[in-house]
Amino acid sequence: MDDIIFGKNSVLEALISGEREINKILIAKNIHSDGKLNKIKELAQANGIVFQFVAKEKFQPYAEYNHQGIVAQISPIKYYDLDEFLETPHRNSSVVILDGVEDSHNLGAIIRTCVCAGVEAVIIPSRRNVQVNSIVEKTSAGAVNHIKIIKVNSPVNAVQKLKNSDWWIIAADASAVDNYFDVNYNDMNFAIVMGAEHAGVSKSIMKLADFTVKIPMMNNFNSLNVSTAFSAIIFETVRQRICNNKKVK
Repeated sequence: MDDIIFGKNSVLEALISGEREINKILIAKNIHSDGKLNKIKELAQANGIVFQFVAKEKFQPYAEYNHQGIVAQISPIKYYDLDEFLETPHRNSSVVILDGVEDSHNLGAIIRTCVCAGVEAVIIPSRRNVQVNSIVEKTSAGAVNHIKIIKVNSPVNAVQKLKNSDWWIIAADASAVDNYFDVNYNDMNFAIVMGAEHAGVSKSIMKLADFTVKIPMMNNFNSLNVSTAFSAIIFETVRQRICNNKKVK
């Protein structure tokens, strides 16, 4: 399933970004025509990409997915290199490091949130972490085409490289002393490390963290999943930077 994407948003954003090679687009004959579908056909024609109207039986292999009557055969996503990323100067930038996130929907939601919040890159391990697949693309609403996805062999080594390049490491941990809004995120490059629900951030990364932060709970029902928790933290950094820019002006 890694060679297809499905859903209007995913296909449209892939066309708009121009970052992916699309071989063919299949469109259900009975699909309702709307602005997004018309834009997809327009961009496909402009870029010489074949699209075909096919019977609904052609979509049977994708029945378990919310494909919305549109599927595209596409090249694999381009993963970026961390060393090359760090060679470029950064100022007041942010990245997220995922340490053991296994659910495709969580990864897709985190990528979508990153694009909305202006995060520059998502760093994922090549093992013990979900990779970008068609479900991630659909859940991200095509946001995977608008952000750097960096794959690394070792998240611990990635953290050390970031620290060596003067990035601050902020690990999310339910047992932390500081709340996520107690940290001043202004005037620094920082990486937020999020772990899986069942395991959290690994001890080896926690030892390297400059800050550990938690999201305070009003009771003992600690039920936030990793994508929801990340949204809370990253948009606090956005809030602080907006307020800081207003003060500077």
